[in-house]
Parts: sequence; C-alpha cells; structure tokens
Amino acid sequence: MSTRPFRILGIQQVAIGGPDKARLRRLWVDMFGLEVTGNFKSERENVDEDITAMGKGPFKVEVDLMQPIDASKKPAVHEPPLNHIGLWVDNLPVAVEWLGSQGVRFAPGGIRRGAAGYDITFMHPKGNEQLPISGEGVLIELVQAPPEVIEAFSKFAS
Repeated sequence: MSTRPFRILGIQQVAIGGPDKARLRRLWVDMFGLEVTGNFKSERENVDEDITAMGKGPFKVEVDLMQPIDASKKPAVHEPPLNHIGLWVDNLPVAVEWLGSQGVRFAPGGIRRGAAGYDITFMHPKGNEQLPISGEGVLIELVQAPPEVIEAFSKFAS
C-alpha cells in the first residue's frame, strides 16, 4: 500500500436532511445547544440550509440542517437523512436523564459498552407521541468521552 498523501484530522461537517429543518433545529439547536452560524439557500441545489456549529478553532464542527425547497424535485437533500452520527459526551448518564426529561426518545438497550469500549446509547431515529424529539430519521450515538478527550476539549476547545 502506498503512503497516503493526506491525513484525516477530524470531522469538518455533518449534513443532515429532513422534510422540515425546524424539526431538526429543535434537537440540534434547542436540545444540544449548537449555534446557528449561517444560512444557505439554493434553488439549483434544492436546499434551504441552516449551518450550525459546535466547538471552536480546530475543534469546530459544522452540522448542516437541510430541507428541500421543493420535496418533489431533485436533488432530494432529505433522502437519505444519514445513517448515524457519533457524538462525544462528557457525562453520558446526566445527558440521557436530561434529554429524556425533555422528550427525547432513546432506542432500546440503554447505556451499554459499545464496540470501541466506551459506554454508549442511541437516540431513536423516530419520535412518537410520548417522546416526540428524535433524530428525525438519523440514528444518533451518544458516546461517553474518556478523560483524555474531556481534558483535550476542556483545554483546547473552550
């Protein structure tokens, strides 16, 4: 195998589509606290997009919340919405308790050890009447950050 001429340094953006970006904002901005940093609208690309961000400097990650301008036209920015996304969390049990009390629906299984050895849980991709807040079609994995990740983010991303 030849030497790769580049390095993947981290996540720059995650684009998530849905039929109504207001429902996406409810989770990403209202529940998770991401900041809306811009908007982008393009008839040609059939997208009305809110650009949100978490972190600062080299740790900043954009989460683009997209809805189609016309759901019957292509490209269909909301299909598929995304498979899943993993998010570091500094205190998983507290996050699960608070999010659940706010109406977030979690997938069955609760907090458990994930494949990489960290405690994880999944937010359900679909809400219901009792727990209406969800990933709007996207499965979201919440991952307990180990102490060194918490320290790095505390030291360099605050």
